[in-house]
Amino acid sequence: MELKNTTPVSLFTLSGLQDETKESRYAIFSALLFCYFFIVFINMTLIVTILQEESLHEPMYIFLCNLCINTLYGTAGFYPKFSYDLLSEHHVISYTGCILQAFIIYLSVIVDFSILTVMAFDRYVAICRPLEYHSIMTSKNVAKLVMWCWVPPILSECIVVSLTARLALCGSHIDKLYCENWSIVKLSCSSITANNVVGYIISLVYLCHVFFIIHSYVKLIRTCLRSSDGRQKFLHTCLPHLFSLTNVTAALLFDMLYIRFRTTRFQQGLRNFMSLVFLIFPPIVNPLIYGIQLTKVREAVFKRYKKHSAVQY
Repeated sequence: MELKNTTPVSLFTLSGLQDETKESRYAIFSALLFCYFFIVFINMTLIVTILQEESLHEPMYIFLCNLCINTLYGTAGFYPKFSYDLLSEHHVISYTGCILQAFIIYLSVIVDFSILTVMAFDRYVAICRPLEYHSIMTSKNVAKLVMWCWVPPILSECIVVSLTARLALCGSHIDKLYCENWSIVKLSCSSITANNVVGYIISLVYLCHVFFIIHSYVKLIRTCLRSSDGRQKFLHTCLPHLFSLTNVTAALLFDMLYIRFRTTRFQQGLRNFMSLVFLIFPPIVNPLIYGIQLTKVREAVFKRYKKHSAVQY
């Protein structure tokens, strides 16, 4: 089959910034920079605290540390490039840079779901099978779970990127503020059946993660309702996780709605907001929820702050 109008693409153009946005870009740039620095600060604070405090060297906090590391990784794929675009007249990205950005951002998303899944499993074992907790959540098994959070998602995204990179493209304009796989695939002149099949399989797999978490929490809630001690455990350790799951899922749903049901009937500003929700709210809200709600983390952070203040004075 002959492919028409195919040319090697070395540069993509990005869209989405309105004229109104350009007029206030310095104010948006300042707000974005503050937002990114705050994300880095709050997540780094939790990572350093968990790594240095021996009392936090427990499975739940190890998984939380990985969640924060993943947040830093994912936001690094978006904020620096978008900040540069706000100050630039031409919003372009190289082919390699576009593929890399899509890989980083969506790898971060599926790693988030993997980590939230193992955190749900950890809470299920701790509350529903407390006598078996230490025999199940051994150091070796925790290491395996951490690897499970990262290795399958990396392999999945490598397959997605490989399938995307093989496509012959008929265009170079991406109707979004950043690169993502579907926007690149849409420009293809060749068959995208394999991309669609793999995409649906991966989506189904991670949808099953969500169902597993819901199933775990149904059992958790039943167990916790039987005693006041169980209810306290649920409020202090499970509720933050439930908020994080809701936060990530709702934010990603906005992006999926933007991708699948994109329409010019919506104002550009609203479409931009829908595509950026999962890159703004979960990275800020999740560490705040855990830092405030988890008593041991909160106390460890305050202890480190007081110690640092005492050293300065």
